[in-house]
Amino acid sequence: MIVRMRDFRFGFNFFDIASPGDFVERCRRGERYGFDVAQVPDHLGSPAPFPTMVAAADATERLRVGTLVLNAAFWNAHLLAREIATADRLTGGRVEVGIGAGHMKWEFDAAGIAWEPFAARVERMTALIEELGRLFGGPDYAGRRPVAEHFGLADLAPVQRSGFGGSGPPLLVGGTGDTVLRAAAEHADIVGIAGTYQVEGAPPGTFRLGTAEQAAERVAFARAHAGDRADAVEWNVLVQFVEITPDRRAAAERIRASRVPYMTVDEVLDTPFALIGTHEQIAEQLRERRERFGFSYVTVHGPFMDDFGPVVERLR
Repeated sequence: MIVRMRDFRFGFNFFDIASPGDFVERCRRGERYGFDVAQVPDHLGSPAPFPTMVAAADATERLRVGTLVLNAAFWNAHLLAREIATADRLTGGRVEVGIGAGHMKWEFDAAGIAWEPFAARVERMTALIEELGRLFGGPDYAGRRPVAEHFGLADLAPVQRSGFGGSGPPLLVGGTGDTVLRAAAEHADIVGIAGTYQVEGAPPGTFRLGTAEQAAERVAFARAHAGDRADAVEWNVLVQFVEITPDRRAAAERIRASRVPYMTVDEVLDTPFALIGTHEQIAEQLRERRERFGFSYVTVHGPFMDDFGPVVERLR
């Protein structure tokens, strides 16, 4: 597969906020390493996305901020449009919006939201994306507020106009299933390939790590549905774990035995959803995987930020 070679971008996410000082220092440390984006998931028990994003941008000079990813079922389009536009204005146009269909049934149950089949959740996600584009781009968005009109205030709209059909911030759609990748191919500026796959026939939320073969097939599927847009799309990979070691195979053998017994050692070494080796070896893995899969936008989970930071420095 031949894809347009993009420059690397790197992201890390947040699962917790230990203290204000620790949060600020993590953001600034990530920026010093050369990370491009601080990302926030949308899970119950984790920090609220938009206050966290604004705080991360305020703590840094250039770091972009984003959601990876919002659970579409949690959001009303008008309320979400207000959150996105406010965050984009407060950060000076540094927001990226990631949206997904939701996959943790217990969160739906806890929030009192009906759990629907996957196709219905993707349909809800797609409708949300389309409505956000309409709200951002239309003259009726938010400006039809009596108080705003009385005082002659401008409409509340995003600073950026690159995503959502040219009316809002860049849009990332992430997932692995056919229906969500079709939606991503049609609407997203950034297509995110998640590193975990729902085990067929198992209860919702039962996942296994994806292989290189699965990643290649998923990218090819999304590219085929993107058609003429495929080379304009940025391809994101969510790396599930990073291990810095001088002995890749020994580490892979241990990881296979303890975490992914359904994979072979060679599959552990080859998957784009895990990074194992020295900093130099991992940098080379990322160059090879960018060429093979098109993954130029690489996100690691927050606990691996410091391990991965020297790799970012090597690829700048």
